Amino acid sequence: MKTLIVGGGLSGLALAKSLQDAGEDYLLLEARHRFGGRIQTCHHEAVCFDLGPAWFWPGQPRIAALVAQLGLKKFDQFATGALTIEDERGHVQVGQGFSAMEGSWRLTGGMAALTDALAAGIPAQHKLLDAKVTRLERTGDRIRATLSNGKAVDADQVILAMPPRSAAQIAFSPTLSAQSMNAMRSVPTWMAGQAKAIVVYQTPFWREAGRSGDAMSRHGPMVEIHDASPAHGGPYALFGFIGTPPHGRRDETVLRQNLLAQLARLFGPQAADPTQLYLKDWAFDPLTATPADQAPLTAHPAYGRPAAMTGLWDNTLHFAGTEVAPIFGGFIEGALEAAEETFNILNLQRMI
Repeated sequence: MKTLIVGGGLSGLALAKSLQDAGEDYLLLEARHRFGGRIQTCHHEAVCFDLGPAWFWPGQPRIAALVAQLGLKKFDQFATGALTIEDERGHVQVGQGFSAMEGSWRLTGGMAALTDALAAGIPAQHKLLDAKVTRLERTGDRIRATLSNGKAVDADQVILAMPPRSAAQIAFSPTLSAQSMNAMRSVPTWMAGQAKAIVVYQTPFWREAGRSGDAMSRHGPMVEIHDASPAHGGPYALFGFIGTPPHGRRDETVLRQNLLAQLARLFGPQAADPTQLYLKDWAFDPLTATPADQAPLTAHPAYGRPAAMTGLWDNTLHFAGTEVAPIFGGFIEGALEAAEETFNILNLQRMI
């Protein structure tokens, strides 16, 4: 039985690994020119900085086991020193608390070290980049996936390892029920409304001043800032989540100016003169966000696998992105949880 996995982010890669280890026939399709999905790093000198998720935590067994299995190295998030707070008028106070991310872990080489290692373990004949699926058609007991370049791939079952809202943009034949489509469109895509800035420096001047690099702001444009430096040595960096809504950050030149002005308010004039400033706006990434994702999330959604998204096409069409994970939905651990759960569903179907 051939399984088609649509989406080469962490969920899709983990599921592909499970199928590979089990000796199953499969093909992994990724619309981007790289694997990783919402896990993405930028490279500066010999250091990698995360433009997507950066942390994992104790109590998340799947990623801990996978990191160990792949021989990757984790390190503690830098958290030594004072917290900086900026009120709604731009007034800055130092020493009002400590790092909110103390106890979290990061990966040497960034989170892409994880997805790169998984992708490297998949044989070339089982993976394909630049392969966007635009249509899925079920005829009899086979499913044909049509790609944006007009080519087609046939399989016995399909796993949509992608945000449900993105999956809803695929043309299905026969059409899925209105309940199923509405369920897909109603699941918020984790991180899709976010934008992230990485600001690189040659020296960690905030550490030298007794600061952790953590800052919370009600003035913006960044609402939350943390140290993004590697485990040892430089170059060093701060990163921040941008709280300005997507429609207010379309002018990148103005946004960059405002980011540097804010960093200067928070950490002093040195912060206004970085080596490099990287931006990633996920809200305008068409392979991550839909128009419905333009409004940033204000709370963590109650994720899971809706009943209307199960049993589709006689149990030959399944979902496996982090948004369907019942416990760790939205987290990296959730991507692995969803892949594991979907693999177990496939195994159960084989036994029936």
